Amino acid sequence: MLEALEDLPDGVIGFRAVGELHASDYRDVLAPAIAGVLAAGGEVRLVLVFEQFGGMSGGAAWQDLKVGMEHLTKWKRIALVTDIDWMIHLVSLFGWMSPGDVRRFPLAERNQATTWAAG
Repeated sequence: MLEALEDLPDGVIGFRAVGELHASDYRDVLAPAIAGVLAAGGEVRLVLVFEQFGGMSGGAAWQDLKVGMEHLTKWKRIALVTDIDWMIHLVSLFGWMSPGDVRRFPLAERNQATTWAAG
């Protein structure tokens, strides 16, 4: 499930992953938030917090790819906030393939991640 983060700067959207992610998290939570940013004429600046990872359904994996590709040129910054080793390694290996700038921050630097995403 994706839970919206509160008190983010204007133009920044953010979510904390809790448990397993499903297609509905992308369709009903993330996609509408992105649409709202784009409707206001902005670029996507996203903060994603993963304290733990409960997995992702096959439908969620498809929606993740779809959301990323749908507005390919509108992604500005993605701040991944996590201490999960495999996510850290994936970002360092494949982050360059993501649309926009991607940077990983430790959980202890969540505020810095938000500041960077807003910049």
